[in-house]
Amino acid sequence: MSETKIALVTGANKGIGYEIAAGLGALGYRVGVGARDRTRREAAVQKLRAAGVDAFGVPLDVTRDQSATEAADLIERQAGRLDVLVNNAGISGETGPGWVQDPTTLDLDVVRTVVETNVIGVIRVTNAMLPLLRRSTSPRIVNVSSAVASLTRQADPDTEIGPVMAAYAPSKSFLNAVTVQYARQFAGTNILINAACPGLVATDFTGFHGPRTPEQGAATAIRLATLPDGGPTGSFFEDDGVVPW
Repeated sequence: MSETKIALVTGANKGIGYEIAAGLGALGYRVGVGARDRTRREAAVQKLRAAGVDAFGVPLDVTRDQSATEAADLIERQAGRLDVLVNNAGISGETGPGWVQDPTTLDLDVVRTVVETNVIGVIRVTNAMLPLLRRSTSPRIVNVSSAVASLTRQADPDTEIGPVMAAYAPSKSFLNAVTVQYARQFAGTNILINAACPGLVATDFTGFHGPRTPEQGAATAIRLATLPDGGPTGSFFEDDGVVPW
């Protein structure tokens, strides 16, 4: 197999995911662009290739078992292994005025939909890719989380954490908890898994509100994806260091 490292980034056709793919590509990784929409996926691949990145498309709907299995089969045919998995695909779910998800009136179907993508989708894709990751000499998994996942910050009345989001924020707390469970299971192996907070980034996900660029938002995930052996695992990071649980 080639010595070129192979990465898969889910939700990589735009925003933070695209910039994570671009950043890893600039470091010499061959990058699988995971995305549901064929047109957007192919456009992202062509844009990355034009920038000198060795990119290939990976059809992937993280909410479907068969899609995750087929994505793993494609990567096996393309590369034979996987060195980096970045679980970036995520949704906020339907919100009310002011981007609020009021827990007292929340549609339970919204909660189910958000958890299906943000948590179950990560488990689904991670487990589908694990056989390929285990073939790597230094496998890395990064779960893109959010500062709103921090229960410490959410519970502090003096910390500005944004609007009440009773579906999205708990889904990211759930994702963080799952990340820790994977880290415990991987103890004693060479697999490092961490959660990354990109900060408030101006993308279509946020209605293009936020002080950070997608490139800035991608930086922590790229750093965690390229950790040296013996690096941290089972932790939650942002640009300035560890985020409190």
